[in-house]
Parts: sequence; structure tokens; C-alpha cells
Amino acid sequence: MPDPDMSGDDRLNLLDDLIKRARAAGADDADAVFVEGISLSLACRLGKTEHLERSEGSDLGLRVFKGKRQAIVSSSDVSVGALDALVERAVAMARTVPEDPFCGIADADQIMTSTQIDLDTVEPGEPTAEVLKERSLEAEDAARAVAGITNSEGAQASWSKSSVALMASNGFAGVRAGTRSGFSVSVLAGEGTEMERDYEYASAIFSSDLPSPAELGLQAGERTIARLNPRKIESAQVPVLFDPRVSGSILGHLSGAINGSSIARGVSFLKDRMGELVFPADVTVIDDPLRKRGLRSKAFDGEGLPTRERKIIETGVLTSWTMDLRSARQLGLESTASASRGTSSPPGPGQTNFYMAAGDLSPEELMADIDEGLYVSEMIGHGVNYVTGDYSRGATGFWIRNGQIAFPVSEITIAGNLNDMFANLSAANDLEFRHGTDAPTLRIEGMTVAGK
Repeated sequence: MPDPDMSGDDRLNLLDDLIKRARAAGADDADAVFVEGISLSLACRLGKTEHLERSEGSDLGLRVFKGKRQAIVSSSDVSVGALDALVERAVAMARTVPEDPFCGIADADQIMTSTQIDLDTVEPGEPTAEVLKERSLEAEDAARAVAGITNSEGAQASWSKSSVALMASNGFAGVRAGTRSGFSVSVLAGEGTEMERDYEYASAIFSSDLPSPAELGLQAGERTIARLNPRKIESAQVPVLFDPRVSGSILGHLSGAINGSSIARGVSFLKDRMGELVFPADVTVIDDPLRKRGLRSKAFDGEGLPTRERKIIETGVLTSWTMDLRSARQLGLESTASASRGTSSPPGPGQTNFYMAAGDLSPEELMADIDEGLYVSEMIGHGVNYVTGDYSRGATGFWIRNGQIAFPVSEITIAGNLNDMFANLSAANDLEFRHGTDAPTLRIEGMTVAGK
């Protein structure tokens, strides 16, 4: 259980003791991470509270090295006896596992020497259950007040706080923490087999950065009404627009394709595209771990390296893989300080605040010259082949006719190849930082839309 009175220094002292025990037991090097979390959530439906939960937890992970062998163990028990057993088990495992020529902690000259960077990731205080109840009820009431809404799947408000302490035998020591507040609501319209549902949600480090629950509820209600009486469409090859609620998924596929581990294994369709024009020249994609109040902001990565903003796509050109130390060593490159980790597995490459910069045109202008096309508001399934770039996913949304939203559509599949999709992409000017991976409204030319 987390100790509310345990300071950052207390956590680091615990890890320092653990690493010293590991070295004394025969480990050549070691690092350790201590993760704590507190969460509070409340759900209501039809004006009544259905669920209230508060949870606390902590976990400790130890990674030890014997030559080019590594082992990782974890425990939620930090008693002296448990720590001794943890160290003994880890060192014994490290003596028997196969060698990994690319494993190892950072060199001393690679680590961050000062972690005193304020990214404003912690909102003071903890909301009461009554505050969460007010937020969820207000959101649901606003959604249900929209004419035509017939039922509710409920609303939920939540808050959480987490902290991570990391230490390694190379001299690195750091602690970071973050809070997150959010709420969501889902409602239904229509009756029987003609019923439709939709939702809206928001999440932020500070509750003051959230939209009002009433505003969010209104959006959920209006989205749901707009989906009533969907039509089937004929298969066609048309421009497709992706709503900001789903456009981040396109960036997610880019993230998977430039992951250093995938590149090192040769299983990415972008593995030979470094330095090439992958997107149109007006497209920029950025990973910014140092953004104030960013949902994934952090001054140091999971291996103690100082993070920095990176332009992964600059004027359309792919400029960087996303690498931790291991994948960088495999590729003969330097880590991009992109390691993320838990307590029971080794570090791996990952993005932080990952986004596509806004374009110049509004979504309406981006749509204006489309005679026939599709506006996607929700995605279904995960049909992406990262080796070939082939893309096929279920979707729902709206048909575009003569530059305007014409009617809702359902039971459709959109398909293409990510190489072609990236090369034929345009970004609108409506970027908002809401999800951690964010993009504005996107238009992609010439996608195959399969309907009836």
C-alpha cells in the first residue's frame, strides 16, 4: 500500500538500499523502480450513483545484470525479508538466462544529472466523492436533456495520482509524479433495432483544464442524435476525413512503425524510409515530453536519460526512430530517451505527448471540394499489418456530399496502405491536446470504402 507520508527521498533511499543489496549479492549492475498510485472513480446512471471506488497500490521492480545477462523481478512487499528474497531470486535468475548482447543500463555520462524540472503535472489536493458525483450527474443530465435521447449508459468521473521513483547503479536517481482528472458520458437515442449510441469524454492533468461537464454532456447527446437512421452505402474509392476523436489512431500507426524494436527486427514497413519524404511537405509530427501539463510529460525516461522535444516528421521527412538504449544499440545509434517501463518488464521504446501539428485550413474548408466522401467518427477493430502497411478497419460516421455532411452511415470498412495514406494526408487547423496522442481533423485521399 502506498504510504502517504513517504517522501521522494524515502522512496529513493528504499531503492538505493535495494541496489546495494543486489551488488553485494553479485550483480554487476542494477536498477530499480518504485511505482505508487491512488485512484478514485464514481459512476452514475439515470441520476443515481451506481459505483464508487477508491484504490491504492504500489509495486517495486528490480533489474539486475550479470555480464550480458539480465533478470527482472517485482514485488508489492517492501519488508526487509521480502527485499532479501527479491534480490536473491533476481541474481539467481540473471546467472541462468541467455545472454543479451544489447542489454545494460546507461553510461554515467548519458544520464540526467538534474531532475528539478517543473512540468506542472501535479494538481494539489484530492477531489471528494461528492465533487465527482456532481461532475458525472451534470454531464449525464446535459446529455439526457438533448431532444431525442431515450436512455443512458451512464456517466463517470475519475481522479488519479501516480508517482515513479527510479534509481540505477550508474548514479541516476529521480522521482516524478502526475495527476489526472476526467469524466465521460454515453447515451442512446431511438428505440429497438433503430437505437444508436455515442459518447464523449475528456481528461486533463488539472481539472480546471477540462471542459464543463454540461458542455461535454451536450456534445455526447448531439453526437448520438446525429447518428440516427444511418444508411448503407455503395463501395467506392473516395476521400476520407477522420474526426479528431479518432485521427490520433493514424499517428498511433506511425508510432508503431517507427518503434526502434520493430526497426531492429526488420518488421516495419518504414524500416528503409529514414530520411525520405513519408508525408506531404507541410506535415510535422512532434513528440514533446517537456510540454507543461502534458498527459505524458516527463523530464527523464525509463532509463534515466534526459528527455527532449523531437520533430519525428519534419517538412514531411522521417527524421528519427523512437529508441530506448537496447534498440539503439541494436541499430548502432543513440537512444532518443524514449524508454518507458513498468516494474515487471524491461524498458521499451514509447512516445510521450505525440502529436501532428495543425494545418492551415478549417475542417469545413478541408471538406469543401469533396463531391462524395466519408467522415469517420468512430473506429472498430485493429486491422493493421505493420510489416506491409496494409490497413483495414471497421468504421461509422457520415457521408459527405457536395462538401457537406449529408447523412449518417454504418457497417462500413475503410482500407488502404499506410504508405499511401501518409503520402496523401492533409491536416486541418483544429488540433487539441486531449489524449496524449493527438491530431487535428485529417483528410486522406483515395481510400477504399466498402459498404453494401
